[in-house]
Amino acid sequence: MANTKTRKQSSFKRLPKGANGGIELLLIQSVEHLGKPGDVISVKAGYAKNFLLPQGLATIASDHHKRMVDKHRAKLLEIEKVRLSQLRVLADELGKVSITIEANANDEGHLYGSVGASDIVAALKKADYTITTDQVKLEGPLKELGLYTVKIRVAAGVEGELKVWVVTTVGEDHERLAEG
Repeated sequence: MANTKTRKQSSFKRLPKGANGGIELLLIQSVEHLGKPGDVISVKAGYAKNFLLPQGLATIASDHHKRMVDKHRAKLLEIEKVRLSQLRVLADELGKVSITIEANANDEGHLYGSVGASDIVAALKKADYTITTDQVKLEGPLKELGLYTVKIRVAAGVEGELKVWVVTTVGEDHERLAEG
């Protein structure tokens, strides 16, 4: 019998080399310190074979994959444009809205507590507007009765203004009338 050794084949095919000698890959998911989905990166062969490819974080940067990513990016840009236009409409609507928040106050108009972003969000929710506390931009808590203009940042670069009336609670007015 002839002693023939078969050559063990690698489980990986040859990976395409980038311009600087590293392996050229296309990121599928965001990887810290490397990039975000759709970025073409160049990494060392071991990092590509042992981490990025087996974890499904990247794929080989073929022309086909690059075209698919470009189409996907174009679709995402269209979705983002529609979303931003809807947010601009929301910001314009908020400019026309006025909300009233009741709070306990003394005779001089100073509040016993304060009105914060969470109170404004709750009042907007009653008026069927969904805003988070992070989007309400207050210079500080509102501590007196009166009319305030509050900035609402609905998205990066899209802001609206909201009129907020801080009034004394209804129960206090009735008590004062009964005393007087």
